[in-house]
Amino acid sequence: MQLHKDAALILIDQQKGILHPRLGPRNNPEAELRMLDLLAFWRHSARPVIHVHHLSRSPDSVFWPGQSGVEVQPRFEPMAGECLVQKQVPDAFSGTRLEEHLRSAGIRQLVIVGVATNNSVESTARTAGNLGFDTWVAEEACFTFDKADYFGNPRSASEVHAMSLGNLHGEYATVASVQRILEAR
Repeated sequence: MQLHKDAALILIDQQKGILHPRLGPRNNPEAELRMLDLLAFWRHSARPVIHVHHLSRSPDSVFWPGQSGVEVQPRFEPMAGECLVQKQVPDAFSGTRLEEHLRSAGIRQLVIVGVATNNSVESTARTAGNLGFDTWVAEEACFTFDKADYFGNPRSASEVHAMSLGNLHGEYATVASVQRILEAR
């Protein structure tokens, strides 16, 4: 596993709404710290950073435009020169110019972090893998929430997270620890 000099860090949905209590119990309480570790490394090594923000189509969403939940968390504020992609669905490639941006910049490798593991992270990583990008997901730099399965059985955020990573690993992406990613530089 080798991290390219132009590998892009894709930071998904680090907006205030993701912290709303109505979303329920979550896993990985230190996920944001791991995201910040990667963000600091990317900025220090002058690798490309892409911030993905959700602007929901649903007025019930914590990411509905015009309310505070859509605002970026201050510690994840994009810096000058960093790309910002605004999406309306979980997949950061759908209805955006993300693929065009990556291809025009010659970026072939992506490291994806953020929320929710089983939603925007998984859908973005699946598309990235299907489009032929060398896609990595930093497992402890993502988190999700408790969710009932299709049959109505309650699943903990840890179970949902683990299943989502299992869906991705080896088929759409390489799931790796933040430490392994940082050591691959």
